[in-house]
Amino acid sequence: MSAVTEVQNNTTEALAALLDGGEDSLVMLVAGETRVAAHRAVLAAASPVFEAMLAHDMLEASCGQVSIDDVEGPVLRLLVAYTYTLQAPQLPDTAAQLLSAADKYGLSALKAACERQLISQLAVETAAATAVRAVRHSCPDATRAAVAFINNHPQVMATQGWADAVLECPQEVNEVIRQLREPPAEASSPTATGGGSTPNSDRQPHSGHSRTPAAAAPPTSARHTPPPDDAAVSRFRSLSDAERGRRLREAAEWGAVEEVRALLAVGADVAARGWHKWTALHCAAGRGDAAVVRLLLSAASDPNARNLLGRTPLHLAARWGRAEAAAALLQGGADRGVRANDGRTPLDFARRYDHHEIVEMLTGR
Repeated sequence: MSAVTEVQNNTTEALAALLDGGEDSLVMLVAGETRVAAHRAVLAAASPVFEAMLAHDMLEASCGQVSIDDVEGPVLRLLVAYTYTLQAPQLPDTAAQLLSAADKYGLSALKAACERQLISQLAVETAAATAVRAVRHSCPDATRAAVAFINNHPQVMATQGWADAVLECPQEVNEVIRQLREPPAEASSPTATGGGSTPNSDRQPHSGHSRTPAAAAPPTSARHTPPPDDAAVSRFRSLSDAERGRRLREAAEWGAVEEVRALLAVGADVAARGWHKWTALHCAAGRGDAAVVRLLLSAASDPNARNLLGRTPLHLAARWGRAEAAAALLQGGADRGVRANDGRTPLDFARRYDHHEIVEMLTGR
């Protein structure tokens, strides 16, 4: 099932549930001066982040208002509109900000649509910002397109945008430079006028099964792990323990593998809890980043840690169809039979949302 089909099914059920809703079915989302009323069921059906925020025993659910501090008002309106219509807006000026928000709130099809818009808008003055954003939000198609564009337009590195990126986002720029030095891949990559990722591009493995199954991957301990970047290690070493833990969760949430590796090297606490008692492993599993999952497991992260809803990382991977992450978690000792606060197991989630590959993993069939 594609990401779009899954969200359509979930949203159809959510809209049907509104028939029996009342005033309590609405929640007010607040971003600065912007206030947007939306139905809880629609938001929860579309986004794993909203689902957790609006769970029945959460603070936000009881007060009827949620502050959205990391999204500007106009972008919030577009984000909420998408959860109802499943139509990505064709607004070039907001594609970058909307991509960040879609990634943050787990709207994979919207993220893919924004990625395609960014690829089509590549220009000398904006290529550096696009490359940085693509790396930060794990957008492989946009990253390849931006790198190819910069290779073909070296004047990008003389722009103010490039200078700003070097100053403000050194880690992402280092990754862009690394890819600029690599020979072009033999496989075709998207151009600035087409291509782009498909709406289900973040589901792992891809439905075409062109990648090696995650379950067949060698154990983490058998892999060669490159050393962390010395500059990053030095920068993180001065942080407090609490800040290291926060940065680790944030890096896991964005799929920033090198930053995760550097933070682990300076002793970031893998058991540190953040929003709704999520660990970094919860963040990586919900995102579906198998590489970060394996890295955290190699640092003794607890694969059975529970968040505020009693869900383990495997629950999150099963809920959102993150097959490679689920395989890595099982390989790392995740308990497939653990029950969340509502009594559901990871298998219950996988069956409920028709993630057949994960059902097969969890049942051994």
